[in-house]
Amino acid sequence: MLPEVAWHISTKSDAGSGNCVEAGPLCDATGRVAVRHSHHPDGPALVYEAANWRAFLAGIRSGRFG
Repeated sequence: MLPEVAWHISTKSDAGSGNCVEAGPLCDATGRVAVRHSHHPDGPALVYEAANWRAFLAGIRSGRFG
């Protein structure tokens, strides 16, 4: 069970295509971030350590993932 998460839907989410992602920081002072499919809020979520999440975001911003 996850601690409370301040979920935010991605601005790139597209309900028509089914690509709907929410991410948010865990409210437990660890800096970890959870990611889930917004159509399945009670389903599984991936949890990333803060450093890994920052590296992922940096890769997106640099165009690494096309």
